[in-house]
Amino acid sequence: MGYRFVVADDHPLFRGALQQALAGFGADCTILEAGDFDSVKALIAKDPEIDLVLLDLAMPGASGLSGLVALRGFSPAMPIVVVTAYDDPQTIRRALELGASGFISKSARMEEMRRAVKTVLDGGIYTPEEIELGEEGDPEISDLISRLQTLTPQQTRVLAMLAEGLLNKQIAYELSVSEATIKAHVSAILQKLGVDSRTQAVILLSRIGTDPLSEGV
Repeated sequence: MGYRFVVADDHPLFRGALQQALAGFGADCTILEAGDFDSVKALIAKDPEIDLVLLDLAMPGASGLSGLVALRGFSPAMPIVVVTAYDDPQTIRRALELGASGFISKSARMEEMRRAVKTVLDGGIYTPEEIELGEEGDPEISDLISRLQTLTPQQTRVLAMLAEGLLNKQIAYELSVSEATIKAHVSAILQKLGVDSRTQAVILLSRIGTDPLSEGV
């Protein structure tokens, strides 16, 4: 059996470029495509044998790094390589701290893309060699990332669903658990994030969404 990849990007031409990069991993590889975030989640839910997801941070339905957080909660053991045009050191460092197994700039050459994928498939973490990641310059973001890292996978998934605007009973249905269980998860999430309401939790999560990326952080 060959590798099973998900290429998640809303631009067909770039999905094609990623497919070319993955073609070097054997003719028996399976490459699944997704053009929006809901499609990514659906593919992952349907196929537990996926070996690697190549995830664009700016695709429809994904809010920057918060999309990465959501996928990590959805499938915590599945390697995710972030592929984006936002290739500044802060974005790369934050992606890795939030659970990405690697980072590929959309300006990278084909050889580098293949090297990144091989590194992650071999169990490593890939970062562009020429970039110095440095340290987090925003203490609030640093604290937020530290707090997000304390969430369990299920709590992370619940938080992501809160961000989608789902009610407790809807989340309970989606996760096949009781509403009381979801209420307990929400209480734990609020405590770990240091906020008083689900609205505040969602606002906090949005701080690592699309807007900070567009500001170049």
